[in-house]
Amino acid sequence: MTIPAYLPYYVITGSFGIIAAILLGLRDSLIKADWSTHERDRTIRTVSAGIIGWFVVAVMLALLGAYHAASDRIPTIQYGIFVPIIIGVLLFYRSPTVRRLIGVVPQHWLVGIQVYRALGVIFLILYASGKLPGLFAWPAGLGDMLVGIFAPFVALAYARGPRENRDWIYAWNIFGLVDLAVAVGMGFMTSPSSLQRFAFYLPNELITMFPLVLIPTFLVPVSVMLYLASLSKLTVDDQVKQGVEKTGGHLPGRSSKF
Repeated sequence: MTIPAYLPYYVITGSFGIIAAILLGLRDSLIKADWSTHERDRTIRTVSAGIIGWFVVAVMLALLGAYHAASDRIPTIQYGIFVPIIIGVLLFYRSPTVRRLIGVVPQHWLVGIQVYRALGVIFLILYASGKLPGLFAWPAGLGDMLVGIFAPFVALAYARGPRENRDWIYAWNIFGLVDLAVAVGMGFMTSPSSLQRFAFYLPNELITMFPLVLIPTFLVPVSVMLYLASLSKLTVDDQVKQGVEKTGGHLPGRSSKF
C-alpha cells in the first residue's frame, strides 16, 4: 500500500511534540515539588533516556518491517503494544522512585497533556482517502478526538475543584482506556493476519507499517501509562481523604513513595 507523503511528517512531528511536552511538564513538576537540583537533573536524564530510547527502538523496528502484517501469518504488533505496557506496569508498581515521581505530577497535567489524542483525526483522514477501513477508522478516530478534545476541559475543571470534579477525571480515564481497547481490538480484526475477521475488501495494512505503526507501538503505551498514573493518584487521594476523616480532620503522614 502506498503511504501518503505527509504521513511520516505528521506522525514523527507529533511524537516529538508529545515527548517534549512530557519532559518539560515533568521538569516543571519537579521544580515546583522542590526536589534538589541534583535529584531533579538525574531524574530528567533517566526519563529522557528511557522515553527517547524507546521511541528510537520503535522507529527502528517499524522501519525494518517487524510489525508488517501478512494474511498467512500470526501478527507481531502485539509485542510492540504490550511489552512496553508490561514493563511500565512493573516499574509503576515495583519502583518506589517511579511512584514518588508520579506523586509529584499534578493530576490536571496527567489529564491535560493527552490533548494530543485529538491527533487521532488522522484515522478519519486516511479513511476518507481510501487508506483505512471504516470499521477501524471510525471508532479509533472519533474516540481519540473525543478524548483529546475533552482532556483540557476535564483538567481545568479538576484544577478548579478537585473534590467536586473527581468523578469527571475517573470517567474520562475509563473512557480513554476503553477507547484504546476498542481501537486495538478492531486493529487486530481488520489487519491482514490469521486473526483477521473483517475488512477483507480493504485490509488495515497501513496500521502495521511505518510510520502509522508508531501510534499503537509508542503512543498507545504512553497513553496507557498516563491513565494508570492518573487513576493511581485518584486512589491515593481517596485514601488520604479517608484518613483525614478517621482522624477528625488531621492529615496523617504520607509515605514519601507517593
